Amino acid sequence: MTDPVLDCRGVIRRFNEGASMLEVLHGIDLKVQAAERVAIIGASGSGKTTLLQIMGGLDEPDEGEVFVAGKPMHGTDESTKGDLRNRNIGFIYQFHHLLAEFTAEENVAMPLMIRREPKAAAIEQARELLGQVGLGERLHHKPGELSGGERQRAAVARALITRPRLVLADEPTGNLDAGNGGHVLQLMLELNQELKTSLVIVTHDHSIASQMDRILVLEEGTLKTKEL
Repeated sequence: MTDPVLDCRGVIRRFNEGASMLEVLHGIDLKVQAAERVAIIGASGSGKTTLLQIMGGLDEPDEGEVFVAGKPMHGTDESTKGDLRNRNIGFIYQFHHLLAEFTAEENVAMPLMIRREPKAAAIEQARELLGQVGLGERLHHKPGELSGGERQRAAVARALITRPRLVLADEPTGNLDAGNGGHVLQLMLELNQELKTSLVIVTHDHSIASQMDRILVLEEGTLKTKEL
């Protein structure tokens, strides 16, 4: 078996809660292989989003290690983390986080321009990907001119524009109605197969979780495999 795209080893995360210390994650071990699709479910407040942020280097574990594409995400400076994220990870959130002053194509091209790729080439790639997600006629619309479903499809395109090894998604359809949510999920699954991108989705929706290769339950700070 090839090296995992994501490798979490003994991840512990604690938070101050008044005079006491609350340990939310109790030594999480998780390996995700190339193109694998994993769902993480659990009660509200169980630490799912915290775990996802640690995977993506947006939060630091108190103990343990996180490797993305074989490189350490933990214990490194912000510049190194930022470069590792830009080259290997795409993020999709419940809310799209598109920049209001930029068009759809500019928003999607942004991760490539952050890499200092030529703007014309970045825009061309953004147009191609927006066409794949059904927004080829909405390239020059700003987020305020797009529907909720269109904004989330643009967010999916932005997450995938760098052809990342790993996509981390936090309730990616939670802000959409059933029809739009289903469409966005199918786009994610199709692009996961086409690009061979690993996919880790935090969700409370069991219909989404059931379409993954594995379902993991975060309960009392530990991950347990749920039978499909």
